[in-house]
Amino acid sequence: MNTTITRRLHGNEQNYVQQVLDSEFRGSKSAGMTARLEAAFAQRFGSKYAISFVNGTATMHAALEARGIGPGDEVIVPPLTMSATTFAILQANATPVYADVHEDTFQISASAIEACITEKTRAIITVSLFGLSPDMDAIMAIANKHGLFVIEDNAECFLGRYKGRMVGTLGHCSSFSFQSSKHITSGEGGMVLTDDYELADRIRKVQCLGYASVGATKSSVTKRDIQDPDYFRHVTMGWNYRMPELCSAVALAQLENIDLLVSRRIEAAQAFTEAAQGCDWLTAQHIPEGLEHSYWTWVVVLKRDDISWRQFRDRFISFGGDGIYAAWQLSYLEPMFQKQSLLGREKFIDQKILDGYRHGLCPVAERLQPRLLQFKNSYWDPADAQRQAQALHKTIASF
Repeated sequence: MNTTITRRLHGNEQNYVQQVLDSEFRGSKSAGMTARLEAAFAQRFGSKYAISFVNGTATMHAALEARGIGPGDEVIVPPLTMSATTFAILQANATPVYADVHEDTFQISASAIEACITEKTRAIITVSLFGLSPDMDAIMAIANKHGLFVIEDNAECFLGRYKGRMVGTLGHCSSFSFQSSKHITSGEGGMVLTDDYELADRIRKVQCLGYASVGATKSSVTKRDIQDPDYFRHVTMGWNYRMPELCSAVALAQLENIDLLVSRRIEAAQAFTEAAQGCDWLTAQHIPEGLEHSYWTWVVVLKRDDISWRQFRDRFISFGGDGIYAAWQLSYLEPMFQKQSLLGREKFIDQKILDGYRHGLCPVAERLQPRLLQFKNSYWDPADAQRQAQALHKTIASF
């Protein structure tokens, strides 16, 4: 794309926010931004139902609750990702079980998933790590064989493709995040997609306090409902996970420009790839045939033992680089697991599993994590991306 932009928020963000402010948050004057966002998101991703959320963790928690997953149930998840994916499982009082990842794609391994399945396994949460889909055909085959529920955590993958299909339409439902680092943002927010009407209806009720009058395609409670003295409001337990209209307004404007926003990240990743060409000790994430990467970040494995992660980062900064992000600590190695301090959720987890949250559980992920270099690639002006690529090229040459 040749369109020149220098700012991330360059579309209708202010216009839509002003419409919400002009409504004074009154239902009778509502600009309907949340409903508009949900309809537009479902259409753009080719899904029947889209349900907005306050963030991209509440999304997964609600999906698990809607499926009836709770104490004693096991949910398989990768350890190499932001721990919010694990938090959603713990919020449902279920048990996270960690499956190892592939050495080359860094994605959760289908064979590792199958090895983790027990009679208590109820679900799998996949993660499209860094913007690339896992091998969903293999994972869905395992899920169908064992009757397991699959949630795609696509917080880092907008407009990625898997064998011609949109990532986010491959599992039973999918979760997206609008947190500030993501491809499109409203500061905070999230979305669930599904083609299953009954599941969408249950997820909406979990999202909206269990109200009787909300459902798969209805996101709000009307005055007509609550002014009726005979109206029974809450048909189930639920949470207040609704996305605010102001956030919906910004996300809707961002969605209108999603192709450009995603393309900028892809272009920046291509610049980094060209800068690292010929360097055999920085290994980029492998992209299997038929998959399209959306590049939440450009990431490589540092394979030289004589260069530390910090040495490489510091040298990159000295040449004008913006810094490098480290991969998250593996979720099961975080202090909350090591101390078994899970705000009481530890009582729902079998002690043998709790004791197993130790080094050696997922050896491939443990080898990868300290060597991953994650480069920021959210540069809206291509000239900025080129400067960062030049800094990378100089850093490589200096070693």
